[in-house]
Amino acid sequence: MSPSAHRAPRVRPKNTLRTELPLIVWLVLVWGALWRDFSVGNLVFGLIIALVIVRIFYLPPVQLSGRFNVFWAAVLMTKFVWWTAHASFEILWFTVRPQGAPRSAVVSVRLRINSDLLITVVGHIVSLIPGSLVVEVDRRTATIYFHVIDVNDEAEVRKFQDGVRKIEDLVIRVMGTKESHRALKAGQLGEGTS
Repeated sequence: MSPSAHRAPRVRPKNTLRTELPLIVWLVLVWGALWRDFSVGNLVFGLIIALVIVRIFYLPPVQLSGRFNVFWAAVLMTKFVWWTAHASFEILWFTVRPQGAPRSAVVSVRLRINSDLLITVVGHIVSLIPGSLVVEVDRRTATIYFHVIDVNDEAEVRKFQDGVRKIEDLVIRVMGTKESHRALKAGQLGEGTS
């Protein structure tokens, strides 16, 4: 008997259109961006393809929190632009400094949230800042492993981990669940919060 014979068959959960709507909209926008054509005809064709993808292929539902804070989104975007500019100049310095290449390390950061969407958002934000890259994600423990440039000691490891947790805090303020946002404000956000 093959090893896969013992697995339960993968049954696609029945999701409502409301649950799948954000994914469909995102796929249509990606289609338009890939073709660089946002004409009505191209977007309708993209919609047809998105509906086929969502209905035929197994995709887990995107669980949205139902809240989005515009103020904190603006704060996050402003800080992201600053972090990106600052890190870009650091990388530029590493390429021209006389000491040679900086040391790098793989650093694990266990997040305090367990939402797949928020873990993905945190990982992408950190990866877009020059100097770090997601190597692996452990969904069970909400741990992200990053390859980080210029890590020389434990203090710098802790500094990087604290920076990722600050990004996590901002993401929770922008689009976390009401429960995680309340726990964050009360200082009671623990590992594995939704």
